Amino acid sequence: MSPHRDRGQATVELALSLPVLCVLLLGVVQVAVVARDRLAVQLAAREAARAAALSPAPGVAAAAARAAVALTPLQVQIDEHDGMVTATVRYTDPTDVPLVGALLPDLDVVASVTMAVEPP
Repeated sequence: MSPHRDRGQATVELALSLPVLCVLLLGVVQVAVVARDRLAVQLAAREAARAAALSPAPGVAAAAARAAVALTPLQVQIDEHDGMVTATVRYTDPTDVPLVGALLPDLDVVASVTMAVEPP
């Protein structure tokens, strides 16, 4: 084999593998975005449960959850029984990273936190 026949082989291999590497990188970014939103929903549930444990007024827990994170819209449900309050927060996480987001469905992220009701 002559050294001149192999000329440009690395360029061709890079051109063939670069799109695959870009899609993989965007997939990692999408996973990181979903993980960040999952942590935010857990924080919102914790804040909602804390607010509901301290104050029985309606709407306080939902307001605390929405104030804790920038995700919208959050669905907040509060259940109280046997001196315990459970806050459940739901968020539909859009998968909107270019190229990869179109291949994946939107994800429903749910977190629940239970705390004891504080005496007045």
